[in-house]
Amino acid sequence: MTMKKQDVTRTPKNFDELLDVRYGKIGTKKRDEFEQKAQYFVISEILKDARRAANMTQQQLADKVGTKKSYISRLENGKCDIQLSTLYRIFEDGLGRKVSLLIA
Repeated sequence: MTMKKQDVTRTPKNFDELLDVRYGKIGTKKRDEFEQKAQYFVISEILKDARRAANMTQQQLADKVGTKKSYISRLENGKCDIQLSTLYRIFEDGLGRKVSLLIA
């Protein structure tokens, strides 16, 4: 990662400070966009890991929850939004996993 010249004087001491330097403070547009993409990435990785742990293909999971393989693929690649009801259906009905939601 390359930092801008003015950022060199603000050497981050931890990950939160690094995010502040790179994407701005929490609440700024750029930081909010980054945080949203990060959450999509986390969900996509959890989905991939859970599907693989269940020894299922994307097609098998799609068939089990009544969707298309291409949708599962887009979810696993962080390329689309997911409705909460679909998230529950995929993890609980399709993969036998419990979903817990925390709103902070």
